[in-house]
Amino acid sequence: MGKQLERDLGLPAVTAISIGAMVGSGIFILPGLAMGMAGPAVVFAYFLAGVLVLPAALSKSEMATAMPEAGGTYLYIERAMGPLFGTIAGVGTWFSLTFKGALALVGGAPYLVLLFDLPVTPVALTVAALLIVLNIVGAKQTGRMQIAIVAVMLAVMVWFIVVGAPSVDRVRFAGFFDSGLEGILGATGFVFVSYAGVTKIASVAEEVENPDRNLPLGILGSLIITAGIYVAIVTVMVGVADEAALTNTETPMQVAASTALPTVGVAAIVVAALLALISTANAGILSSSRYPFAMSRDGLAPDIFENVSDRFETPVNAITITGGVLLVLIAFVPIDDIAKLASAFKILVFILINVALIAFRQGSIEAYDPSFESPLYPVPQLVGIVGGFVLLRYIGFVPLVGAVVIIVGSMAWYYMFVYRRGGVAREGAMTDAVRRSVGRDVVKQTEEQVQTDSTEVLVAVTERTAPAVEQSLIELATDLARTREGGVRVAQFDEIPDQTPLPQSASTLTQADHAFEARMADRATDSKIPIRYGEVVSHDTRHAIVNYAAEVATDTLIIERSTGSGTLLGSETDWIEDHAPCDVIEVSNFDHETVNDIGVVTDEGPFDPTKVALADAVATAAGATITFYFPLSAAVPDSRRNTIDDYLSELVALCDSPAETQILESSTDDAIERAASNSDLLIVSGIQRNLIDRLVSRGSDPVTAGTEHGTLIVYGVSQPGKLRRAVERRLF
Repeated sequence: MGKQLERDLGLPAVTAISIGAMVGSGIFILPGLAMGMAGPAVVFAYFLAGVLVLPAALSKSEMATAMPEAGGTYLYIERAMGPLFGTIAGVGTWFSLTFKGALALVGGAPYLVLLFDLPVTPVALTVAALLIVLNIVGAKQTGRMQIAIVAVMLAVMVWFIVVGAPSVDRVRFAGFFDSGLEGILGATGFVFVSYAGVTKIASVAEEVENPDRNLPLGILGSLIITAGIYVAIVTVMVGVADEAALTNTETPMQVAASTALPTVGVAAIVVAALLALISTANAGILSSSRYPFAMSRDGLAPDIFENVSDRFETPVNAITITGGVLLVLIAFVPIDDIAKLASAFKILVFILINVALIAFRQGSIEAYDPSFESPLYPVPQLVGIVGGFVLLRYIGFVPLVGAVVIIVGSMAWYYMFVYRRGGVAREGAMTDAVRRSVGRDVVKQTEEQVQTDSTEVLVAVTERTAPAVEQSLIELATDLARTREGGVRVAQFDEIPDQTPLPQSASTLTQADHAFEARMADRATDSKIPIRYGEVVSHDTRHAIVNYAAEVATDTLIIERSTGSGTLLGSETDWIEDHAPCDVIEVSNFDHETVNDIGVVTDEGPFDPTKVALADAVATAAGATITFYFPLSAAVPDSRRNTIDDYLSELVALCDSPAETQILESSTDDAIERAASNSDLLIVSGIQRNLIDRLVSRGSDPVTAGTEHGTLIVYGVSQPGKLRRAVERRLF
């Protein structure tokens, strides 16, 4: 395991870093532009944006106390939704935070020009270089500087609010909602990035002392403080300055201050703006550099980013690459585009954060044990998800395209450089949550099958069916019908040439017919349940069986297993199984008297409910024990193993007969062989028939290797589709 980062950021530093990450371009640059969209309702837009950020802040506060490690957004989404989504979140958030840092530095240029006649880009590059060095020196020094900057900045802002409030003219708020819903939501999405930094501190959670207390207090406290300041400042700005003056300037705070504060106050506002923008950039470097560091530790980025400096105990390579990207952005990329892209992706990331919390709550990750829990779950998370998508509708087309490019690029990186190397042997809580949902659905279906009150069973035989086989088929039908209070119908299907009239043949009983009816009469007399029987004459046996099953509304059709032309129907059984209106059971070597142990093998996913119900019915009638065999790789995550254990426990509880489970670290082939060798009766699904046939071709058919083994191959009429089955196999 690599070096650990020093925990030396207390609550003041946490709150200061979080506030410093928010208060910057969002209040010193964006209000004028947002006012052009929403008019005086820009005040409400800032408030609404803060409300829509709150769910993500609550979600991140909870997850940060459960996983106080470096990585923040990346870490939570990766653990919740898997390595692929983690890569998308890590790369995208790293870029968006770096973009925001560049925006802060270059966005402060108009304020800098008010004080000094200096070239913008060289100064911004110089400040960026100094911040990079500061972050390499250590997080403690970064936190101390952040506290000082935020203290000065907040003092000036409070001064602006207190002195400017008496000058607010209510007339300027006339027509507050004239911009309509579209204008307000457009402005809300535009200023959303103003709050993006509220959860940045989670990315350095590994360096926070007492994270169980300091992380949620710092995140939520800084959001409340910042939202209050934003709303108050924008209210004063709108109330003291002309709308035209505010919307046509790059320094709206300076314009508003010049109408409400003395000259020294205006100068203080300009200094505060510069400090705020520098602190935003500083917090951006601090937090964004931890994303490649955390991704490297998880195998999703090159190992070089995991290196921690022996001298400074900071991820020096991760900070250096982040700083390099920041410098390139400052020098070459238009700031307006950077701001819009950062805002759009932040909304998407916050949506994923809320989804991630739901995944953790619904999954079975034992290590997930937060000391702080989001109140009113899942209402805030659902509000955050829906609200985020609504804002995306109004943010514009180009930013969304940019976000898609980042997503596609992240996916390309994952599949080209991570997946091809073998991927990451880890899954997200979302996968486990979906697995549990699928498992609950399968358990419900199985319960309905097991508790079926009545079952009508049809046994299909021909004149070529051996009496012993016929008897075994009827015994199985009797077992199944008796436990479900159903009935048994035995039909002998006689096929005649096409040129022979059916009425003539139907009215004439052959010697084989007489023998069949004699046997049935004796068996009906000895049976504990009524057995109806008769002959069906047709030109096409397979169609006759399917049509007759539909005519008598049978629930289950029992036929002899097809192993060649000498059996009941030869190759026609495949057609019957595909077209029968009911469940079909292919039987071979069944002997009711010798059944003590029944082996049921999974279908590389959850057990087929029809197969489970059949096993329970036979076991109950024969007084046998069921063993459910579930092959599972030894390398599967604990969350998957835990969910499967819970599913199997629920499965066993549904059975009326004694049942147990065996999880085998083997393939399905080996599981079938194990089940066959340990059981008197093997029950598999129709989708496993090809596997059994392959075993036969290898000369090692576990089903027919010895007469002591019986086999039932089940074809459920309500089998899941290919897509559903593929999902079940992937999850289980």
